[in-house]
Amino acid sequence: MDKHPGLPHRGCLSPEGTLREIQINLLECKVCFEMFNSNQRERRPQNLSCGHVLCLECITALSHPLLRKLECPFCRQLCSVESTSHCQVLSDLEELLLSCSTSTSAPPHRRKGSLTSKAGLSYTALHRHTVFGGWGTLLNPTGIAVLGSSGTVVVVHDGEKRVVVFSLLGKKLHSFGKRGNTTGEICYPVDLAVTSTGYVVVTDAGDKAVKVFTSRGNHILSVKGSFKLPWGVDTDSCGHILVSDVQAGTLSQVKVDYSHGVILEHQTAISDLQSPKAVTYCQMTGNIAVMEHPDDFTHPTERHQYRRLRVFTKDFHLLYITDSFSLMLQSTVRLNMSGVAFDRDGNVIVIDSDQGLVCSLGKLHSRPVLTPLVGDNLVRPVGLVLLNNMLIILDGGDHTVKIYSQKSDSGSVI
Repeated sequence: MDKHPGLPHRGCLSPEGTLREIQINLLECKVCFEMFNSNQRERRPQNLSCGHVLCLECITALSHPLLRKLECPFCRQLCSVESTSHCQVLSDLEELLLSCSTSTSAPPHRRKGSLTSKAGLSYTALHRHTVFGGWGTLLNPTGIAVLGSSGTVVVVHDGEKRVVVFSLLGKKLHSFGKRGNTTGEICYPVDLAVTSTGYVVVTDAGDKAVKVFTSRGNHILSVKGSFKLPWGVDTDSCGHILVSDVQAGTLSQVKVDYSHGVILEHQTAISDLQSPKAVTYCQMTGNIAVMEHPDDFTHPTERHQYRRLRVFTKDFHLLYITDSFSLMLQSTVRLNMSGVAFDRDGNVIVIDSDQGLVCSLGKLHSRPVLTPLVGDNLVRPVGLVLLNNMLIILDGGDHTVKIYSQKSDSGSVI
């Protein structure tokens, strides 16, 4: 069992990258997501008998008040509170990093001179204010969407019930989609989308199907028999389903009568893609962005792989194309794109799962304007949705949903 849940295996990292991994993965309690602090009693890092480390406050909260025992949230081993001990090595590491940080005003990967925004959101303008999920609630989550203007968050993961619905405050409302490959069940979910009328659409790679449910989990229909490996999914303003097929190299459009559970039309809209995965639809412009991963099958072990982003019009005509190599020539940041979304102004937002970054590429009218938005406290972001002024990020590294937003001058989240 890994002693540090969520710590990714990333090969060789730069000194700055190593420092970032230490700060995020070793010096943060993975239950409450607060930084360890030896000067605050409740935040002191404590060793459990199984080897995992929690802050003292979480150990107290999780333990039985009379039996003085708790079940480790990571390995499920029963541990005694009396057997816990102060984790001196993390305290020493915290003190060492604190002394090193006094010589710089920001972590090495965010010093002055790095990329900043000329307009709109900037790298330091976004602050994490809500985290929920975590191991036990979510298990290797892969897709996220928002249901309605209220911002109900819907996530697919590898749990017994594959779809979990949360409030914006992180309260689990309900779950559905039992594990399996019979009617109404989900075998291996990859991504999901939500229509404007509240239907939940899931790509099931295990069953090679696209499955549609109501927001309460009632199965409406399954689209199968024509996909090799369905992957990314989104829905347009008319409720039409857009699905990428990573093996067939296609983007399909499926028109559905949701009220009667009937497929009206299923067409291949684009057929010359290379390993397309993430798909997103822009509500403002009607444009469609597709992230291609050509190297995933030819060079699966390479750390920095080639990624290509294509943007199409609503009629599926190619509007813009860029790739990881072109972006590297235009900036000092080597961006290994893995996911994509649009904000409400039509700007393209991309995810770098390897480096734990979320960046804006602007509107792509002429060339990308690369603006890092979030780089704090992300382990391995795998999904992203935007709601008003908030970025809602699905972090597969520590199985959580993290919400970032701007702060007003008074310091309160807006």
